[in-house]
Amino acid sequence: MKALLGPADRAAQALLGALLVHGDVTLRITEVEAYGGPEDSASHARHGRTARNAPMWGPPGCAYLYFCYGMHWMLNVVTGPEGEAAAVLIRGAEVVTGLETVLQRRKAAKASPQLCAGPGKVAQALGLDKSFDGQDLLSPGGLELRPTVAPAHILAGPRLGIGFATPEDQARARRFADGDSPAVLRRADLAPWESASQEPPCPSSTSASPATAPQRNRRPR
Repeated sequence: MKALLGPADRAAQALLGALLVHGDVTLRITEVEAYGGPEDSASHARHGRTARNAPMWGPPGCAYLYFCYGMHWMLNVVTGPEGEAAAVLIRGAEVVTGLETVLQRRKAAKASPQLCAGPGKVAQALGLDKSFDGQDLLSPGGLELRPTVAPAHILAGPRLGIGFATPEDQARARRFADGDSPAVLRRADLAPWESASQEPPCPSSTSASPATAPQRNRRPR
């Protein structure tokens, strides 16, 4: 996927609709968030390179996994030129194949739009753990990322759970979602994406902005 070589926000849009395949489970990506390097106060890379975030520096197309709240693994796809930190968090997905396996892993009784809506749910559905950190997602075997048809409509808005970031980075529209998918969290915070050459619009005044809304789930990335 050539789009992974570009800026994280463009790569994030290109990942919508792509497939994640592991064993008998195939998920279609419906929601993502783009994170940059040290210049992005919401990013794990904001303090520079560490043993934990080293995969963010590339190569593009590899996986970056981290453990959140001591409970959930989070899957990111590394993007941009090698040596420059950037990654896209996979926030949501739809089940394409392997529903029974996903239900068992998610300890769910039946399928629903929210079954894999949330980054921890995505990793759990795919059966991921620390061993996948740094894996090449573009090579056959293991966890694979496969391109497919892009969504017809894209929504965009501020990223979630980044109350520790600067007000500017909190307001920046770097969360993207498939506008036709029900597997998207907090859809009211998103607005239609108009042009790839413009900054995505922020939510209307009827939706609380990150700077004014109660800050919940303040998880450092």
